[in-house]
Amino acid sequence: MTNLIVVSFLIFIVAVTMTMVGKGGGNFYVVILTIANTPMHEAATTGQFILFSASIAAMIIFQKNKSVSWSLAILIGTFTALSALGGGYFSHLFSGFSLKLIFAIMLLIAGIVMLIPVSENKTIIKNKHFGIISIKSGGEIYDVNLWIVLPITVFTGFGSGMVGVSGGSFLVPLMVLTCGVSMHIAVGSASTLIAATAFMGFTGHAVQGDFNPSWAVPLAFITIIGGMLGGKFALKTKPKHLKKLFAFTNWLAALFMVINALYT
Repeated sequence: MTNLIVVSFLIFIVAVTMTMVGKGGGNFYVVILTIANTPMHEAATTGQFILFSASIAAMIIFQKNKSVSWSLAILIGTFTALSALGGGYFSHLFSGFSLKLIFAIMLLIAGIVMLIPVSENKTIIKNKHFGIISIKSGGEIYDVNLWIVLPITVFTGFGSGMVGVSGGSFLVPLMVLTCGVSMHIAVGSASTLIAATAFMGFTGHAVQGDFNPSWAVPLAFITIIGGMLGGKFALKTKPKHLKKLFAFTNWLAALFMVINALYT
């Protein structure tokens, strides 16, 4: 019981912080659960379940403030969710140690690319070739190159579902760098994507019998509260600060996961 209380407190802090940067907290959820001696596959399943709960709460907050691009969310979310289902199902082909190292490498790379300076892509391309589409969000129009976005999206969804995270750690850089949307819209849209990815990833893991409701259900209530608070804080924070917070938390999670992989 004491162990659950400590884990709940840590996950609440993570839910608030990670929702602010559009990650939902899946990376840290898995780290915390594995440190608490939860088997890697069960930790991944629980992480996906509580991610779904938190992301729905955050999505409501962002939607009220018109910080969600539904066109972008549906486009990327469809491919991410389907590939996450496959990732969750095929995760049993890898050992827990391998999943932890894959997870850490993905986090490290995502943190680095998040700090790459990029301007918002609001310029309309008059002569669009096949694969270039325009989306409207928050009163602005953005051009999206599907030839770049979709392959990265599929890879992101599969990898996220496999290691038991939301994909926000990789989808926010994807939207900011390749789609050129603002940080707030990327974070708000990522919250929507997290819900789809987490649910599909959870389903893939649960089919394998790794779901433990005695921990997952109470932790879900904790993350719902944290997700709502995190969404409100994000809307009041400057984009440049959100990007730095995004990168630093990614690197911290990667470090913890490597340490956990080597010593467990």
